[in-house]
Amino acid sequence: MTAAIVILLVIGTLVVVIMPSQDDFAWFLRLRRPGWLTFEALIPLIWLTIYACFYASALLVWYRTSSWWLMSGYLLLLLLVQSYTWLICRTRRLANGTGVGLAGWLWGVALSVLVLRVSQPAVFLLIPYLLWSPVGTLVTWQMQRLNR
Repeated sequence: MTAAIVILLVIGTLVVVIMPSQDDFAWFLRLRRPGWLTFEALIPLIWLTIYACFYASALLVWYRTSSWWLMSGYLLLLLLVQSYTWLICRTRRLANGTGVGLAGWLWGVALSVLVLRVSQPAVFLLIPYLLWSPVGTLVTWQMQRLNR
């Protein structure tokens, strides 16, 4: 039970600490988006689902291995994911988000390979992120062209 609370607190703390300011996020919301992005209202729900999957995956791995190394891998993935919007908003450069998005996806693939040795269900819980991350990176890349 303690591990479940600690992992949840770490995720929650990082999400709160690495969050853009209201002014920076308002700038981000004013940017133009690709015309095909018709599901933008669902994006918060998609991310909530991804974070829930991160939580469940990390918890499964912890209960299987008690590995601090694997937990640090999840922490790095969470830092990359959460810094994506923060970095874009803070620097006001969409290109920074594209790079962090790619780095996060690559690390997500590497972590999945490591986790596969430990727990298949934990890897399946990383798949929503691995599928969504390229979409988010593509949106950001296209937003760069729309918001020069």
